[in-house]
Amino acid sequence: MISIDSVTLDVNDLDAADAFYTAAFDVGARVRLRAAHAPTAGFRGFTLSLLVSQRASVDSLIATALDAGATSLKPAARQLWGGYSGVARAPDGTIWKVATSAKKDAGPATRRIDQIVLLLGVADMPATKQFYVDRGLEVAKSYGRKYVEFAGPTTDGIKLALYGHKALAKDAGVAADGTGSHRLAIGSDAGSFTDPDGFTWDTVTG
Repeated sequence: MISIDSVTLDVNDLDAADAFYTAAFDVGARVRLRAAHAPTAGFRGFTLSLLVSQRASVDSLIATALDAGATSLKPAARQLWGGYSGVARAPDGTIWKVATSAKKDAGPATRRIDQIVLLLGVADMPATKQFYVDRGLEVAKSYGRKYVEFAGPTTDGIKLALYGHKALAKDAGVAADGTGSHRLAIGSDAGSFTDPDGFTWDTVTG
């Protein structure tokens, strides 16, 4: 099975970004940082979701992110689908969603992250879905032109999902307009390529 080992975020200030992620989220080597200054403006076309076990953990992670310098896009709240989530933008511009499907807390808040999901906003869902299937990714869930989730790791690594570009922006609480670099590189064993929406993949070996 093809797996995403890590994602690399391009940031203007490497030291500041490292300090933020050390304080805000314990994502380890799954999220890497690289100093780069490619022009970018508005929505970058992707979000990263941290899935946790209970609502108290959502609140805790969102709070530490805001304390470390993030900007709130959507306060943590119950969602229509029954889950609980909040959205914040890191100082480097990356949008993070912290979410749980739990209806109530089972204990004190923890900082444990059960899964990281990379959501890419796409212009043509059928075409992009087929692009990834042709490269060996296995579809786990598919809801027509709205959402596609690929099979991936449950703990280590990062799961990939596709969402309509405008729908993803709305879910994140931002305008859909954006120009310039995505400021993202996806590291995996799938090879090096660029997808139909301009997201770049790099080969990771070891």
